[in-house]
Amino acid sequence: MTEAVHLFGVRHHGPGSARSLLRALESLAPDCVLIEGPPDADELLPLAAKEGLEPPVALLVYRTDSPRHAVFYPFARYSPEWQAIQFALSRALPVRFIDLPQSARLRDESEAGAEGPSAGEDPPEARSDALAPIARAAGYDDPERWWDHLVESRSGKDAEVFRALRELMGAVRNEIDADPPLLERRREAFMRKSIRAAMSEGFQRIAVICGAYHTPALDPMPTAKADDAILKGLPKVKTAAAWVPWTYERLSYQSGYGAGVESPVWYELLWERRTARGAEWLSRAARLLREADAPISSAHVIEACRLAETLAAVRERPAATLAEYRDAAVAVLGDGSPTLMELIGRRWYFGSRLGTVPADFPAAPLVRDLAAEQGRLRLPPKADEKTHDLDLREPLDRERGSLLRRLRILGVEWAVPAAGGVRSRGTFHEVWRLRWQPEFAVALVEASRYGHTIAQAAIARIVEAAESARTLPELVERLEDVLFADLPEGVAPLVNGIRSRTAVATDVLQLLDALPPLVEVSRYGNVRGTDVAQVSEILAGLIPRLFIGVLPASIGIDEAAARLLWSKLKATHQALITLDDASYREGWLQVLERLSGSESIQALVRGYAARALYDAGRLETAQLEQLFGLALSTGADPTDAALWIEGLLSGNGAVLIHDDRLRGIVDRWLRSLSQEHFTQILPLLRRTFAEFPPAERRIIGGKFKGGAVAARDTEHSGDFDVAAARAVIPILKQIWGIGGDS
Repeated sequence: MTEAVHLFGVRHHGPGSARSLLRALESLAPDCVLIEGPPDADELLPLAAKEGLEPPVALLVYRTDSPRHAVFYPFARYSPEWQAIQFALSRALPVRFIDLPQSARLRDESEAGAEGPSAGEDPPEARSDALAPIARAAGYDDPERWWDHLVESRSGKDAEVFRALRELMGAVRNEIDADPPLLERRREAFMRKSIRAAMSEGFQRIAVICGAYHTPALDPMPTAKADDAILKGLPKVKTAAAWVPWTYERLSYQSGYGAGVESPVWYELLWERRTARGAEWLSRAARLLREADAPISSAHVIEACRLAETLAAVRERPAATLAEYRDAAVAVLGDGSPTLMELIGRRWYFGSRLGTVPADFPAAPLVRDLAAEQGRLRLPPKADEKTHDLDLREPLDRERGSLLRRLRILGVEWAVPAAGGVRSRGTFHEVWRLRWQPEFAVALVEASRYGHTIAQAAIARIVEAAESARTLPELVERLEDVLFADLPEGVAPLVNGIRSRTAVATDVLQLLDALPPLVEVSRYGNVRGTDVAQVSEILAGLIPRLFIGVLPASIGIDEAAARLLWSKLKATHQALITLDDASYREGWLQVLERLSGSESIQALVRGYAARALYDAGRLETAQLEQLFGLALSTGADPTDAALWIEGLLSGNGAVLIHDDRLRGIVDRWLRSLSQEHFTQILPLLRRTFAEFPPAERRIIGGKFKGGAVAARDTEHSGDFDVAAARAVIPILKQIWGIGGDS
């Protein structure tokens, strides 16, 4: 390499590398700075000096014709590349990216997928694997930890470390990694081509900042002709770039992003060179643990600091590092168990740092519109998770809910339903968990093809989905999205699609799936002030078809199909109760009567229908007892009998606690069984009763104890036979799987 070119091999996001690099650059005083990065984003480099751009941030490079093909180049404040950019811009020096452009790499889905979201980074797996033998020889089981101790936590002469790393990587590539992949060879050929271009422009002191892995390939350089041959024939696509916010968590290889940074927060402490960084690191853990109600005191922190220093001495480390402080925290703060530390792991290692990008930076119109909406609705993006309970009676919360739903339509899952579903504490509330992810930038850019505002894009996306939907439930789900996202323009195409599908639908399971969400829309839409009259019209056409189709769908099916149908019938029953329409309710009860009274219907469905009719007051106790006897007679198939009683009782033991009449029917049936029949059916019955919570089973046993059933059975009054009641208790204990006096 000529004296005009100076190579600085660094580790991406390494604070020690960044500190050494700055000192070396100040000593060199270069007149040109070349950085491993995407030339597609060269025009955005001057913006890095603008006020308001706060790391962590990333350069997003994507195909303009297919934005889902995209890559990120992240920067933390302590990233060597970021510091090199700031160094050059603060001195008005030419600064350029020299990696292989993404216009030559984002060619098709298979290649983009292979490179992944960190295509701008050195392959950490290759580097770690190549360095593993050297790390083991130095006494380290983890190459990353070895590198951290060797470079990032070091102190010494800066020029020496870069020369040493260059020699080291030369040996690694010659002996261990002599044949890098084609993509790496092309990247390095383009870097050499960019260096030659800078030399031809007359620069005398060219600083080249790249991953240490690449430095041996840049000196000595092969001929320009050889590099041109490697780069010849590369197809190109049109790309665009933008600055986007990033998070510390996305800098960590533990989160799936392969940057090799175990804890960005720890690296921040290294970068700032705080004198008591170990004490600060452990104090941070103590604060987080106290927030989680763990009994941690300052004495724990002091003892953990002492232990970390002792561990460093025992391990012959020059100073305690993250590994020692983590082990000390587990031993002292976690009382020897990692469980307590895992409770705070994410917040401890990553924090909640989310970078910022000024609103006036170049961005897709959809991104600008979202930023404006987030500001207007006072709903800023944050890296840490936050729960929002929206009261839909308040205009601000109603608009917030609409925005979150519009984003979900566009594939931006910024908000996910809280545990238990979106709505809580009545229909006027929606509960969402919000957490911003950097990848949402790609989804927003991709969604820009649908429109320039969130509302426009969501409507267009819904219309497209309506045209491509294959099933009726898909259309119903989209209708719910449109209504609750306050997008009235999208209602008509969905309603038309649902009507046409309903008119020709022959699959009753699809009709059953569609009914509950439609009922929910018709009832809940009014809370938002949404016109749901068209939904009522759809229900008027769907429900009669459903009533006609349920009976044939219940005949001649096996147990698996019966269980699927059973779950849908329960949801439909609850939906029709919610709808509170007398004519629909009457029609449904008539359907249940036909289901309960036909022996050709699968037993599980018959049992459920009998229970639903009994709960609705449509079936008297005597009628239920008659069905009970027919279904569970000695001549009935034991499996069918067990399925019938499972359909009747399953999922709710409370009915046997509070309903004396039903409990009396069960009691009389059990007492009527022969020993042989009882033994035959017992395992099947236990499956049903085993679903009841233990507390319910104990209470039910207590209800039977002492013959309480017969005493309270209004239809079978008379003298109470205590001896007969006690005789049945052992049998009941076998059924419920309980012992002793309980």
